[in-house]
Amino acid sequence: MDSLSISSLLEDLKNSDATVREQATKKIWRIWFQQKGIYGLEKIDHSQKLLDAGETTEAEEVLTRLINEQPDFAEAWNRRAFLYYSMGNYQKSLADCQMVVNLNPVHFGALHGMGLCYAALGKYVEAIQAFQRALAIQPYSLVNQKLILECTFRIS
Repeated sequence: MDSLSISSLLEDLKNSDATVREQATKKIWRIWFQQKGIYGLEKIDHSQKLLDAGETTEAEEVLTRLINEQPDFAEAWNRRAFLYYSMGNYQKSLADCQMVVNLNPVHFGALHGMGLCYAALGKYVEAIQAFQRALAIQPYSLVNQKLILECTFRIS
């Protein structure tokens, strides 16, 4: 990954211009998905098609195999975390989100996912902390702002 390019794009996420933020977000996701070249991207695409078809076991197998082959591929972990979240397996999703953040500390998608998992588990303080970490990277994220308010309401 080109760290200079990522740093610049991360700064663009804090820009007051929504178009600049949207373009930066798309570019960051593209970099993350393409981190391991065409092979990794094809495997992620294949797993998504399986998931869309309701073949969750097969999708999990594809992603687990990719993770075993390329354990430093953060987006493979993130996609499996999403799969686990969509299946309601929040603990497994959290564990994979944590791996993503260990590999890529600025992965706002995984931080958002952690917040969703904690909220689903009724751990609202932890959810707020995860959403706040995501907001530190993407301060204009309305969804994370809204989720922080919802979790705060549930605590009070």
